[in-house]
Amino acid sequence: MRPRPVLHLISYTLAFIALGEGICWLISRLSGDPAQTQWALALSAGMVLGIAFLMWSLTRGRITLSRRDGFAIVTFGWVAATVAGAFPYLLSGVISHPVSALFETMSGFTTTGASVLTDLEFVPRGILFWRSMTQWLGGMGVLVLCVAILPFLGVGGMRIYHAEIPGPSKDRLTPRIASTAKLLWGLYVMLSLAQTVLLMTGGMDWFDASCHTFTTMSTGGFSTRTASIAAFNSAYIETVIIVFMFLAGANFALHYRALRGKPQVFARDPEFRFYAVLWLGSCLVLSANVWGEVYPGIGQALRAGFFQGTSIMTTTGYVTQDFNVWPNASRLLLVLLMFVGGCGGSTGGGIKVVRFLVVLKKIARELGRTMHPRTIMRIKLGRQSLEESTVSNITGFFVIYVAIFALASLVMALFTPDLVTAASSVAATLGNIGPGLGAVGAVETYASIPATGQVILTICMLLGRLELYTVLVLLHRGFWKR
Repeated sequence: MRPRPVLHLISYTLAFIALGEGICWLISRLSGDPAQTQWALALSAGMVLGIAFLMWSLTRGRITLSRRDGFAIVTFGWVAATVAGAFPYLLSGVISHPVSALFETMSGFTTTGASVLTDLEFVPRGILFWRSMTQWLGGMGVLVLCVAILPFLGVGGMRIYHAEIPGPSKDRLTPRIASTAKLLWGLYVMLSLAQTVLLMTGGMDWFDASCHTFTTMSTGGFSTRTASIAAFNSAYIETVIIVFMFLAGANFALHYRALRGKPQVFARDPEFRFYAVLWLGSCLVLSANVWGEVYPGIGQALRAGFFQGTSIMTTTGYVTQDFNVWPNASRLLLVLLMFVGGCGGSTGGGIKVVRFLVVLKKIARELGRTMHPRTIMRIKLGRQSLEESTVSNITGFFVIYVAIFALASLVMALFTPDLVTAASSVAATLGNIGPGLGAVGAVETYASIPATGQVILTICMLLGRLELYTVLVLLHRGFWKR
């Protein structure tokens, strides 16, 4: 790894963070926030921009990026963005503890949605807008935005794109990676505008509509209300959000191709078919399980089951119901959905649907080999045969994911009141979901978790968003050798 190009690219990331904080300062000023909040956002933007300019000045020169540089830029870039993004919370006094501020910011950029804030109605609008914006920037990836805008990256942009975009395969919509990044961000913005308009049609003001669009399209789940989406008590708003959560949990490359006149790509894509069947089946099972026992009417049960099922499976984390009091079967199904997550190439977290599909096919192949050991069997997704290296990579990902979940749960058991809270807090942060069960359930926050526990969960969020390998490769001693 070479520090100069790494720090140079991180300086652009910090410049985007400063721009976002500057926009939130303007929102804060227009909204009549307290002077301290306006000052905090303005000072944050100025400080981060100053640091970015200093880094840019000291590291100027011809930029060429190796594969190792790409991993370092993404990992350290996300850490730098988190530190820079925590300034508004600390300087405004909304969050006083530095660890909690970093936790909240990492939760934003990784689109996790786990929060330490309790009374959101008393939080200034400028801070709430920044909180939502961190999720929107993190959803598609602020470094992918750099790839789209900075023309000089060339092949180096591909290194960053592959390290930040979630999923085992990275669809290239055009031969040039910068053009692909532009198209993805353009589609992201277009869908965001559409949702904002639909939410305003349902009665939300521009502020709530914008914030909830930011956190829906990014599958983040931060809300402007303490009660989350339940505060609006609107079947129309819930329906709109369900639709866009589902879309955000699907591969954005499919949306692009569908808009180009090929809507059949959804039916032909094996991952999307599996995603849709799993989503529909899970929501129906949840609705059936809570009908009669929790909700007397079938309409109430369907509304709750489909909203919470979609929210958890896509790793958005919005809540309309306290699913902590649902029957054990429903709670267990929700935890299992936390591990599944969205599709590869979506803004969703979790292990990803495509990986589960490949593992299921691998299990079927091994069973077939038991009966016919000499038969050569290839694993296919649709018409495409997967390389054994890809299958091995996915299997390894599963093993590492489960190992990290088990180890982190063991550590969190030292800082939480019960095992359910320990395990679900790790599942919810490693999968970038937000709400868990127990003391971090649907109507609770992470404020009760001590600072050391918040550090562990912050690391889990970063590992989950960057899909393990991008971060863990930095721990390999060979990474640091020239």
